[in-house]
Amino acid sequence: GAFPHDGAAPAKRPGKGGLVAAVLAAALLAGGVGGGVGYWAADRNDNGFGSTTITAGNTPKDLKREPGSIAGLAAGALPSVVTLQASAGDGEGGTGTGFVYDQQGHILTNNHVVASAANGGRLSATFSDGKKYEAEVVGRAQGYDVAVIKLKNPPAGLKPLPLGNSDKVAVGDATIAIGAPFGLSNTVTTGIVSAKDRPVASGDGSGAKNSYMSALQTDASINPGNSGGPLLDGRGAVIGVNSAIQSAGGGGLGAPAGSIGLGFAIPINQAKNVAESLIKTGKPVYPVISVSVDLQSKVDGAKISEQGAPANELVDPNGPAGKAGLRPGDIITRFGDRPIDSGPTLISEIWTHKPGDVVKLTYLREGKPTTVDITLGSRVGDK
Repeated sequence: GAFPHDGAAPAKRPGKGGLVAAVLAAALLAGGVGGGVGYWAADRNDNGFGSTTITAGNTPKDLKREPGSIAGLAAGALPSVVTLQASAGDGEGGTGTGFVYDQQGHILTNNHVVASAANGGRLSATFSDGKKYEAEVVGRAQGYDVAVIKLKNPPAGLKPLPLGNSDKVAVGDATIAIGAPFGLSNTVTTGIVSAKDRPVASGDGSGAKNSYMSALQTDASINPGNSGGPLLDGRGAVIGVNSAIQSAGGGGLGAPAGSIGLGFAIPINQAKNVAESLIKTGKPVYPVISVSVDLQSKVDGAKISEQGAPANELVDPNGPAGKAGLRPGDIITRFGDRPIDSGPTLISEIWTHKPGDVVKLTYLREGKPTTVDITLGSRVGDK
């Protein structure tokens, strides 16, 4: 939504630790994890722990899982979730997750999972039955961190995951995440929606521009490699695309951060709009108000930049905000029904809308509030 300097610098939520996109470099696959677990098991046996097994009585031969149970929902969803391997021509690459979007073979995932393979690299998708398919990138939206890829020779009978309505999600709703944390594919974790409308600016650690989302927050365990995977509700419908985690830091020696119970997912209503645009045109479309936002400003609100470019680049006079009378230095404090406390929050909120939407915006000039109606413009493609 900012124009023309979307991501002047890595913007984080004020006063918080870094947000890391949940992507995993291929070199970090489960070697360390396997070794640690093996040692722990051996250590237990040495101490005589191995002899305390108790057998449960009369386990039925064929224990049935209720369709609505977590086991039942996971069994239904796993065949529609893929583990993605992306690599650039130079061997750099990573592991992430995606899920079947339609029967034509389109897979929805995060941009940061497949970005390394976008320019002539290699991309493959492995299903839960172990079958592997080559894939190609159909379109990427860096700002939204959404990408659509397509299997080159999709199998018959693909089952798209049903999409829920993320606007109707409530805090406390059950969640199920499926993905490949640390390369451990077909992993299922559970939790609840722990917050909604959480403004998140996440970087993938590569120094690339940030992505902005008004995220669903969950305490389902999400780790590097879960990126691009589905966040399901208690019916098994997709409510979000798992994309980032809050990191407590201190991983050491470049080790990726792990789950501290704060995961963030792009709401599926937004991801679906972006996916449809990418499938139709190959390009993302962003709603904009055509101002440059000062992402470093410490004011309580989103401050329109006052310097660094000519005035007509800080506020486009023919853009939505310019036509509504906004000027450089104004501080935007509300957008629609949401209070705005920072530049990243404003961008996250603008991008939950569509071009052409009419939204009420409140701004302060010399301490006085003014509320105007703004008709959102559009920008095609990533700058």
